[in-house]
Amino acid sequence: MTRPWQVATIAGVGLIGGSFALALRKAGFAGRIIGVSSPRTVKAALERGAIDEALPLEEAAAQSDVVFLAQPIETILETLRVLDQHVRPGTLITDAGSTKAMIVARAAETIRTGRFVGGHPMAGKEARGVEAADADLFRGRPWVLTAPEPELEAWIAKIGARLVILPAAEHDRLVGMVSHLPQLLSTALASTFALEPHVARIAGPAAMDLTRLALSPFDIWKDIFATNTAEIDAALASFIARLTEIRANLTNNPAMAQEFDKAAGAARALRKLS
Repeated sequence: MTRPWQVATIAGVGLIGGSFALALRKAGFAGRIIGVSSPRTVKAALERGAIDEALPLEEAAAQSDVVFLAQPIETILETLRVLDQHVRPGTLITDAGSTKAMIVARAAETIRTGRFVGGHPMAGKEARGVEAADADLFRGRPWVLTAPEPELEAWIAKIGARLVILPAAEHDRLVGMVSHLPQLLSTALASTFALEPHVARIAGPAAMDLTRLALSPFDIWKDIFATNTAEIDAALASFIARLTEIRANLTNNPAMAQEFDKAAGAARALRKLS
């Protein structure tokens, strides 16, 4: 059973949850938006105009047409244990977790009254909290769903995101490469710079660009590493192999020229869709 959204609950009204609320409003959502978060966070969300009211999860879920879980991954997994007993038949439950296989598996075990579709909007900032929320955060960015869902797809289009449908396991494999690996590379590079106390005196835009992700706090990433370990390890192994090959070819001009050409082509392809 599907029904048009009139009441939306956002569990976790931080950067992503708050941005989703603001994006819904900008896209024309005229219903009520309920926030479920800590007292400090919902106070800030109310002040931003991201939500209309704050309620405990049980009360909010009981009156909602859609529940959007924008919590840390481990919290999403715990929420899915209890959420189904509070929703009405047919309520859509979706999420913004950065890994999908464990979340989709947990939902398959626990969601019976509602309907679950895994989701991952590929957007973010170094800044955290609803204070940094932005109605245009998702515009032009990929929004992955693990299965088709017409009402959700329609709102994703109105928000201006680019829909991608992928099985959960394939999502985790690809995101391990294009999101989780870059975080670790940036962290490793900044950690290497930390061994050279004078490097900041001559660092230019390249160093700034490549260490931007290193500003992300570990508490955002620990659940990702715990729930996508194998795919992240595979991505690291692949990158280490490429780096080892590049190192071996430092003075082999033809081989390095080919490497640069291949890399430039891949970089251009990324930017065509961004």
